[in-house]
Amino acid sequence: MTVFAGQGDAARSMALLWGGQDIPAAQAGGRRRAPGPKRALNIDVIVEAAIAAADADPMTAVSLRAVADRLGCTSMALYTYVPGKAELLDLMYDRAHAELSAHHDLSAGWRAAVTSWAGELRSFYLRHPWVLQVSHARPVLGPHEQAVMETLAGIVFRTGLPAATLRGIVAALFHFVRGNAQAAAESRIAAAATGMSDEEWWAGRSALLGRLAPDFAERFPMSIRLSARERDAPRRDGATYVEDQADEAFATGLAVLLEGVDATRKTRV
Repeated sequence: MTVFAGQGDAARSMALLWGGQDIPAAQAGGRRRAPGPKRALNIDVIVEAAIAAADADPMTAVSLRAVADRLGCTSMALYTYVPGKAELLDLMYDRAHAELSAHHDLSAGWRAAVTSWAGELRSFYLRHPWVLQVSHARPVLGPHEQAVMETLAGIVFRTGLPAATLRGIVAALFHFVRGNAQAAAESRIAAAATGMSDEEWWAGRSALLGRLAPDFAERFPMSIRLSARERDAPRRDGATYVEDQADEAFATGLAVLLEGVDATRKTRV
């Protein structure tokens, strides 16, 4: 399920993202809410609770009621601090990215630093799979989200390549990591969503495919050749088939991308 961020009150959402303070509803062009009861609440506590709720059940959209239940208060009490669910999503998405490192060791060169950045971002997505449901077509435009790109840009500028070239490289790296993590994350939650394990699903479909398309190998010889090694290779403990493939694709794909960057650097710098 794709979710688009930035659907709430833009002025109030951006104020909370960048200044930590809400703009009164009347100033933002809306109706001012009556103050709620005084509680041991603040915007940071609410956002952290919302992130925890999303981590616990990434297939279900976080509701203000679910957050309130975690905090032991009413949904209405939250409106004192956050305008609504849409603005809360923006805050959750940006705040979650705050756990990512702003610096990666460049002592071993830009390539090792990019590898570190990519590996950390992929692990982040797998810890917070709900983040992958938030479309990047309309970014939140928060400071922590922007820091992810700022960090990568700071690394790849060490290649000496011009900004026009690096824009494509940054985009390719970001979308590669995000897409690869999405395949792995979806594989992890597929069993819970469908009620069928990965092994059961593949066994059932493979049996049907063998019966309905007995000439599959003859019709698709390159596909068979491509997958031959995968069947023989050991699988990481606890990993699903697709997750295991995603792990391998990440290592191989990232190495190939960085080889391409290096080759480009050598021809242009």
